[in-house]
Amino acid sequence: MKTFLSTKLWVSALCLLLFVTLLACSNTDDTTTPKEEEQEEEMVEDTMYDIRGILSMFEGTGLSYAVNGNTVTFTTADLPNHNSPYWPVNNPLHEAYNGTNPNWRQNPNEIAEQNIVFTITLNPSEATNKQATEMGPIGIARNGVVFFNQYAAGGSPLTNEINSFDQYLGHPAGQDNYHYHIEPTYLTQEFGDDAFLGLLADGFPVYGPMEDGSIITNSDLDDYHGHKHENNDFPNGIYHYHITSEDPYLNGNGYFGTPGNISR
Repeated sequence: MKTFLSTKLWVSALCLLLFVTLLACSNTDDTTTPKEEEQEEEMVEDTMYDIRGILSMFEGTGLSYAVNGNTVTFTTADLPNHNSPYWPVNNPLHEAYNGTNPNWRQNPNEIAEQNIVFTITLNPSEATNKQATEMGPIGIARNGVVFFNQYAAGGSPLTNEINSFDQYLGHPAGQDNYHYHIEPTYLTQEFGDDAFLGLLADGFPVYGPMEDGSIITNSDLDDYHGHKHENNDFPNGIYHYHITSEDPYLNGNGYFGTPGNISR
């Protein structure tokens, strides 16, 4: 009888020890610190950034794109698909200014065909060392017109230059290349104030001045004039820029990601 009880107690103790060991292993495997969870989440988010799904939205005269590996190359003639007083008078899209700016004045340039090429990553990510945007093209709108940054010639504010923007808030530079510095109202009227408007050269998208039914202000955005948020195009969220009604309008202190190559 004594031997039987001793054996029974030994088996019970062994089972208890095995249970405790399994429980400890389970807890060790499943437990992560908040910092580790955040790092894991960031790693997943980085791998999920893929802009292939929005490429089909690009359409315009003299605009084409081709995917090669993990980049997309846009070639654009930079010709707006809307009326403007900057079209030559014999062009069917020539239209006298009929906007709302009482101080409007036409600059001496005209719209002329360009050859601008962007090579942009399909998998944008935050750059470790942020770069300032250059003068000239910094991105491409979905109709093939290029985006410029928030500065006029010489790096001065847009305060006076805004008065030369046509009824759709674009104008041509000295080399006759048409561009948008601020909201391209033809696109927001056509597709909506919360619509995808184009890409900057770092691969991150540009959206209109509304999100979730509210007007976006500069205070909603970071130093680069963007934030991460989900939308219909990116249900899992992506960093993106927003057009706003105040300086810097489109981009702040530079590219959030690493810009690709721009040639013209």
